[in-house]
Amino acid sequence: MVWKRGTGTERGYHHGNLKEALVRAALDLIAQKGPAGFTFADAARWAGVSAAAPYRHYRDREELLADVARRGFDEFTERLTKAWDNARPDPQTAFQRLGKTYLAFARSEPAFYSAMFEAGVPPDANPELRAAGDRAFAVMRSACEAISVLLPKDKRPPALMMALHIWALSHGIASLFARGDGSQRALPMSPEDLLEAGVLVYLSGLGLHPR
Repeated sequence: MVWKRGTGTERGYHHGNLKEALVRAALDLIAQKGPAGFTFADAARWAGVSAAAPYRHYRDREELLADVARRGFDEFTERLTKAWDNARPDPQTAFQRLGKTYLAFARSEPAFYSAMFEAGVPPDANPELRAAGDRAFAVMRSACEAISVLLPKDKRPPALMMALHIWALSHGIASLFARGDGSQRALPMSPEDLLEAGVLVYLSGLGLHPR
């Protein structure tokens, strides 16, 4: 690939992979300016191609952001699946590992995380993005199904509701205290400890106590 980022040089015809260059440009710009801080033309300029070149692959800026978000969800799903590891060695241990992985992704991939949750791209407007997000959530739901069977029968919430609660708690802590872009708030404990404590309180309220 022959291109030079951010020079404004129109070299689209030299690109070995224009689509990948545009995704990388979008990630760089999100990291610097946020998902709303740049235009389609800015992404083209950052990738070193003409303003018309991105239209070969994307209808508009929203479609580019949707592709970035989809790729983020794919990576997110892969990491969550690996962390859950089919509930090995036991569901409670694997569940804690899942939460740590959630926070680690937000910390290590802030541009992807921002594209996934803060870009304002309607998931229903892009079938591939919606499917990618559903796959990530499915890992959380499967984990909650495994945890729920450990609860007293009369206190088992629907697995979907439980997954939504845990997802919201994880996302809130990640967004406030575990960001990797320098905008996280101070916390007198680690985000991992806060999430673990929050999940423990939640599960204890349902009748599940740590071993």
